[in-house]
Amino acid sequence: MKRVYAFEKNCLGCGLCEVHCKTVHSKSKDIIKTYKKEKVDSAITIEEINKNGTKTYCALQCRHCKDPKCVQACISGAMYKDEKGIVRNIKEKCVGCLSCIMACPFGAIKQSVNGNIISKCDLCIENGNEPACVKNCPNNALKLIDSEA
Repeated sequence: MKRVYAFEKNCLGCGLCEVHCKTVHSKSKDIIKTYKKEKVDSAITIEEINKNGTKTYCALQCRHCKDPKCVQACISGAMYKDEKGIVRNIKEKCVGCLSCIMACPFGAIKQSVNGNIISKCDLCIENGNEPACVKNCPNNALKLIDSEA
């Protein structure tokens, strides 16, 4: 199973991963229109980490766990693991109980911008290629790696 791994030593905290994540999941697929006219969630978040007084940054997104706690916690059946091992959610089934958010040990699931459903990484499965965050990271801080972890 391929997963996105973050390498904090390469991350500048520029947020381009968030920008491209939002854009690829927007209706327009245009950066300007996405930000000015559409309410789109980013499934990746840049976290600021303070290590010994030094700021570093790290991208946080779904780990697509082997045994996902979010799927177990979902009361509506909206969260599921597909045949490729990708943890997905059916937005129409989501009741907004936020149990998946509380169950995720990584804090990688968040409430959507409209507030009534959850938002999480889907590895840009609709694109069929490399996730937008990985493809557009200028410093290779995000990498798509095949792993059994």
